Amino acid sequence: MSGIVFKNHTLKKRIIRLLDKKGTATINEISKKLNSSVPKINSLIQELIYDELIEDLGTAETGVGRRPHLYSLKSDSIYFLGVDIEYNSINIGLVDFKENLVVLEKNISFNLNNTEESLNDLCEIINSFIKKNSYWRKKIVSIGVNLSGRINHTTGYSHNFFNFHEQPLSEVIKSKTNITTFIENDTQAKAFYEFKSKKTNNNNNILYIYVDYGLGLGVLADGKLQYGKSGYSGGFGHIPFFDNEIICRCGKKGCLETEVSGRALVKQFKEKLSLGSASSLQNKFKNNKNLNMTDIIDAANEGDTLSIELIGILASKLGKGISALIHLYNPELIIFGGTLTETGDYFFLPVQIAVNKYTLSILRSDTQLQLATISKGAGVIGACLLVKDRILK
Repeated sequence: MSGIVFKNHTLKKRIIRLLDKKGTATINEISKKLNSSVPKINSLIQELIYDELIEDLGTAETGVGRRPHLYSLKSDSIYFLGVDIEYNSINIGLVDFKENLVVLEKNISFNLNNTEESLNDLCEIINSFIKKNSYWRKKIVSIGVNLSGRINHTTGYSHNFFNFHEQPLSEVIKSKTNITTFIENDTQAKAFYEFKSKKTNNNNNILYIYVDYGLGLGVLADGKLQYGKSGYSGGFGHIPFFDNEIICRCGKKGCLETEVSGRALVKQFKEKLSLGSASSLQNKFKNNKNLNMTDIIDAANEGDTLSIELIGILASKLGKGISALIHLYNPELIIFGGTLTETGDYFFLPVQIAVNKYTLSILRSDTQLQLATISKGAGVIGACLLVKDRILK
């Protein structure tokens, strides 16, 4: 595109971004904000209505003079598909142009392995979901896929999973689904959802701690999600925090994640049982083989003493680590998400106590600590919001 065609195309993008930010606007408001003539904006608005990207909401409820028409994005004009890959399951869903969650399917059985078979299973789950409604297929413009580990979202490469193709993973999934695909670190996607939600109260410097099978960090600084030079920022769990001989999944020893994560919790729980500690889970898992993090969390919520004790120890260590983040970033707000937070105060109180103990009071007083309101679905929505954000930019 060149000349007037390019200028009109660019101005249409700016109109869409403005309506995405404001929700609704009149032609006069858009004209003033974008410093363009009313006739030009009106003409482009009509084209966007014809393209079914914008809708006319009718006249505004004002009592002065001729009532202007209000315009907004058309919610069902575009859909974004979010895929949140967890340790042994997948959550998948659709978000419309106005960021409404249209449909969400949770806990689809899936084994995450760095194999071709696992990748094919992932693409089959995505395609099966899309095929359920042909109307979706026509209007899905992009897919956002969340994975743990090192992800370069700009190139589409995953360096921990599905890294056996020369093509970036985003291109491989696109070739199997015929839809443009973006790859994102799972913590960053969940963090972006939290940052976009109303609970942040317009705070511009926020940390998001994701405590699940692994340990991740998302950083919002001056209102922007931080990635670092190569997109690998947020490796909070791989700080060499402990003087132990435990090998982390990253290959190093003594990482924070070796003692503060769902994997560590399961390992510690099994060790305690083998040494004779009592738990309500003893009879259910006599050989400890199938015991997982969710079982321990459920037991804690039912009052199991060993589960509560180990989660408290883990949370105290996390709180000490978080004190270092507070001294580094001086954040306004820290939000905690992930499955381990579902134990409520069994997790949250020890975190708060440790943060208070190890953090300078002048910094601690400026930082709020808050549990995320949801864990399931946040990754799906966050993936979709990031895809939308990148497309509009």
